[in-house]
Amino acid sequence: MLTVHARTAAWLAFCMALLTGCDLGPTNVESGTREQVLHLGNGTEPQDLDPHIVTGVSEHNILSALLEGLVGENPETLEPVPGMAAYWAISADGLKYTFFIRKEARWSNGDPLTADDFAWSWQRLLTPTLGAEYAYQLYPVKNARAYHQGEITDFNEVGVRALDAHTLEVTLANPTPYFLSLLAHYSTWPVHPPTILAHGAMDDRGTLWTRPDNYVGNGPFTLRSWRLNYLVEVERNPHYWDADSVRLNAIRFYPVENTRTEERMFRTGALHVAYSTPSEKIVVYEEEAPELITISPYLGTYFYRFNVTRKPLDDARVRRALSMTVDREAIIDAVTRGGQLPAYSFTPPGTRGYDPPPSPIQHDPEAARQLLAEAGFPGGEGFPELELLYNTSEGHRRIAEAIQQMWKTELGIDIRLANTDWKVYLSRTNTLDYDISRAGWIGDYPDPNTFLGMMLSGGGNNRTGWSNPEYDALIARAATLANQEERYAAFQEAERILDREAPLLPIYTYTRVTLRRPVVKNWFPNVLDHHPYKYVFLSEQRTE
Repeated sequence: MLTVHARTAAWLAFCMALLTGCDLGPTNVESGTREQVLHLGNGTEPQDLDPHIVTGVSEHNILSALLEGLVGENPETLEPVPGMAAYWAISADGLKYTFFIRKEARWSNGDPLTADDFAWSWQRLLTPTLGAEYAYQLYPVKNARAYHQGEITDFNEVGVRALDAHTLEVTLANPTPYFLSLLAHYSTWPVHPPTILAHGAMDDRGTLWTRPDNYVGNGPFTLRSWRLNYLVEVERNPHYWDADSVRLNAIRFYPVENTRTEERMFRTGALHVAYSTPSEKIVVYEEEAPELITISPYLGTYFYRFNVTRKPLDDARVRRALSMTVDREAIIDAVTRGGQLPAYSFTPPGTRGYDPPPSPIQHDPEAARQLLAEAGFPGGEGFPELELLYNTSEGHRRIAEAIQQMWKTELGIDIRLANTDWKVYLSRTNTLDYDISRAGWIGDYPDPNTFLGMMLSGGGNNRTGWSNPEYDALIARAATLANQEERYAAFQEAERILDREAPLLPIYTYTRVTLRRPVVKNWFPNVLDHHPYKYVFLSEQRTE
C-alpha cells in the first residue's frame, strides 16, 4: 500500500502529466506551435479585465490582446504607431491633437467603433465615482484634472471632442512630449458603451460585463474563457481592423504564482514563455540552455511602500532609518540573482535621458541607528511590531525575509510578514490597511513622469498617504515646460523631496528575466516588456 506521501507524489506526477501532455500525447508547446496557440505564464490571477479599474502587469498582458487604443507600439522600439487611429495631426503649438479613426474599425460584435466611443470611455475613466487609480493618465488633457477632482461637472469643458464619427479632437493643457506614448497605455483604451450600460451604470465597478459571454473589445483577440486561478483564453477576432495580419489563432494565459511550478511547466513543455524564473535557476539556464533565457533592461523599480498615516511611520526619520538599513547589493547577489541594479531613488537611471539626483539614502546601518534613536527608539527599544504585506510569490517572500532579518540585526526591531493573494493585497494597499507593503512599478511609457507623477497628493497609485504641496507644484511645473533640460531639472528637485521624505523604500531596478522557447517569433526584448500579439507567431523554422 502506498504511504500518504507516496500517494501525494503519485497524484502530483499524474497531474503534471495531464498538464504537460507528458506520455499522453504532444505537449502544449508542440501542439500549440502547430496550431498557432501561444501558451504564456502570467503571474497572478487578474484582478479584472476592465481597463479603467485595473493596475497590474498581468492584467495588461491580457488586455493588450483584447483592446486597442488610438495608437499602438512598435514591437521593437515602442515608438507610437497607428492603432485605432489611422493617422493624426498635431498643431504647431503642441496643444491640439486630431485623431482620424479608421472607418473599418469595429468592435468584436461587429458594431462600428467611433470617436464618440473614445470620448465616452475617457469620460468614464475621469468620472470621480468610478475611482480609477489611473485617471491621472489623462491629466495632460485640458480640464481633465478639474473634472476628475470634482472642480467642474460638465464634461464638455474637458478637452475631448468627437468632431464626427471618425474624428477625435484632443486639446491639452500644456505641451506633453510623451502624450502619444501615454495613449498606448490600457487606461486610455476604449470600452464598448452599450455593453457597460447593459450591466450597470457608467461608474459601476466589478460588473459582469467582463465575463466571457459579455465581453466586447476591439483588439486582435476576443475573450473565449476565464477559469479563475487556472486559465484565461483568447482567440482571434475576425472583426479586428487588421485581422489578416494576425497569425496566432489563440493565446492561453496561465496565472501561476509559484515560480518553481511555472519553471517546471516551461521545462516540461506546458509553456512557450514563463512570466518569472526562480533565482536559483537563472545560472543553470545561462550555462546549460542559453538559447532559452534572456536577461534585458526593464523600466521598473521594486520597492516598499510606507503607510505614513500610521505611527511611527509618520516620522520621516523612521522611514529613512528603515531604508538605510537595507543592503540592496546583498539582496541582488544572494536573493534575486538576475542582474538587477541597487536602487536608492524611485526613478530608474537613464529613463529617456533622465538621471535622478544623488540620494541621501545609502546603505549605512550606523546612521540608521542614530536616526532611529533621534525618533525615540534607541536600539529599537519601544518600537512597535509592524506588519510587512506582500502578495503571494516565492521571490517576494525571500526578499521580505532577508529585509526582516536586516532590520532585526541592525536596528533591533521585529517585523511580522503577511502573505495574501493578489486581490486581497490590492484591496489592503488601496485602503491603506497596511504598515509596510511590497510593491513594484513598471513604467507605463518611457518618461520619468510615469514614476514621479505616481506620487502626487491623492494620486490613485500613491497608496502611502504621503502628500507634499511643494512636490506637487514641481511635477505640475514640469508639465508646462517644453525645454527638456528645464523639465528634467524640475523632476530632479521633486525627486530630492521624495528621497528626503522617504515614503518609498526603493530596493532595486528591475531586469526582465524571460524563459522563452525559440519557436516564439517577433517577441522582442524592450524596456517595458510589451509584446504586441498581432506581430507574434510560432514557427519551428530558424529566423536570422
